[in-house]
Amino acid sequence: MVYKLVVMGSCGVGKSALIVRLVKNCFVTDHNLNIEDFYPQIVVDGKPCQLQIFDTAGNEETPHRFRDFLLWGDGFLCVYAVDDIKSFVDVNIFRDQLIRVKNTEHIPFVLVANKADVANCLVSPVLGQAMAKDFQVPFVEVSAKTGQSVEYAFQELVREIHRMWAEELGHLPIDEQNQGCGFKYCMIM
Repeated sequence: MVYKLVVMGSCGVGKSALIVRLVKNCFVTDHNLNIEDFYPQIVVDGKPCQLQIFDTAGNEETPHRFRDFLLWGDGFLCVYAVDDIKSFVDVNIFRDQLIRVKNTEHIPFVLVANKADVANCLVSPVLGQAMAKDFQVPFVEVSAKTGQSVEYAFQELVREIHRMWAEELGHLPIDEQNQGCGFKYCMIM
């Protein structure tokens, strides 16, 4: 089973940097980074799990292509930067687009506040938590620069996907019941 994750948010919030931090455990500052195929493995609830992740970097400006990514994804990390108020406001736009494309509000979604390490925080954690509570989704503060909670954000999204699929099915398929998160095959794109 493949779990397809989409990392979305305004330009410059650190989407690519989060993926590179997860995959290579290093920090990059190149905002024009092109993510190639990666096949990282993370552990979710004690079980190994590989992911297929798509970075929307730059594709938000191409509506038909961005729509394809939203249709493709099983779960979504929506990232804003704590030093950029507009990126926080834009979360509403991204979520509305996602709901419109998926035609449901029942979508595995994690709200991610990046750059938790910066001194000039303009969006307090309280605001992020309030938005997440309103959306009824998990909220995670991360720092691609230091690595703070980056893996945890992806783990939370995997848990959300698993939880929502289990709700939709009413139970877990037999082959997933003994595998914790139930993930077998995934890759990063």
